[in-house]
Amino acid sequence: MAKPKVSMDWLAGCAGCEMSLLDMDERIVAVANLVDIRSTPITDLKVPDESGVDVGILSGAVNNTYNEEVAHRMRSRSKCLVSLGDCAVFGGVVAMRNFFKLEDALKRAYVETESTDSEGFVPSDPELCIPTEVRAVSDIVKVDVNVPGCPPDADVIFYVLSELGQGRIPELKGDKLHWH
Repeated sequence: MAKPKVSMDWLAGCAGCEMSLLDMDERIVAVANLVDIRSTPITDLKVPDESGVDVGILSGAVNNTYNEEVAHRMRSRSKCLVSLGDCAVFGGVVAMRNFFKLEDALKRAYVETESTDSEGFVPSDPELCIPTEVRAVSDIVKVDVNVPGCPPDADVIFYVLSELGQGRIPELKGDKLHWH
């Protein structure tokens, strides 16, 4: 029997979920024995297979039009979609931007920061994505498994990937629903 194909991508976040995934240490080998790792932020493959994958994983919140495209592509190419971490599940820390006017947030980020020179400006190139209200992945596409945590504990991520690798939907409750 072929191993389930797994793809992962990240949206607006800090990479804490990816670091927690790496905290599985040698258990990553056990996961790699269960699944066929396809596209990830650290592999040569950057998008899920056009023919589809069994499991798609998204970390980070949706905060611009490009993130929306990534979420739709991952959903359309995945049999099971996992939201990994509080940003993907709830909007997380990234959603604090929703308390401010977008223009004010962009001005602070590109013009008023202490490291910006006197010629700082908010970019408006058509090649750039358009910022949107920050949302959870499930606000954009259907999610099958939510793994909360900021970041989720490596033990929980290992459990989720092990279950999915064996064709089971993980149940996150009790001792499996914890994080740092």
